[in-house]
Amino acid sequence: MKKAILFLTFIFGITFASLSQKYGYIDSKYILDNLPEYAENKEKLNKFSERWQQDIDNRYEVLNKKKDAFAREEVLLPDEVREKRKEEIDVLEEEIMALQRGYFGVGGELFQKRQELIKPIQDQIYDALEKVASKGNYSFVFDKANQSNLIFADSKYDLSDRVLRELGISTK
Repeated sequence: MKKAILFLTFIFGITFASLSQKYGYIDSKYILDNLPEYAENKEKLNKFSERWQQDIDNRYEVLNKKKDAFAREEVLLPDEVREKRKEEIDVLEEEIMALQRGYFGVGGELFQKRQELIKPIQDQIYDALEKVASKGNYSFVFDKANQSNLIFADSKYDLSDRVLRELGISTK
């Protein structure tokens, strides 16, 4: 009898616990794609990136021309001039690599621009998600975008449109 009561209590506890927790998910890519300001800021970011990449490509072109010229003339140059040109090429190469790190490296200009242009939008989405989850008493909300491990999710648990509505964006 004790075992039966303990078993029923255990089953009731599991059932009650599972009923008290609500789960949902969002698709952050879908949400971002429906925000006009994200598309605008992403385009601005891409323009910065393209301009910086073009600057680096132009510098590499100059470097390659210098390397080619040096390779053609190397055997004809005196040792002193040869070493000086090698040094110039090495310095130019290091300058380009430093510029590349300055633009695209960790903490570089691209990272800073992304923080300036994209992070506020992500913060708005998070705040809206937090409100939706709080109103709906959701214990967990997963994101199915961005290399998620979410393998299957029933669309009735998708909170993406609710988050967009909270942001003032209507879909459909």
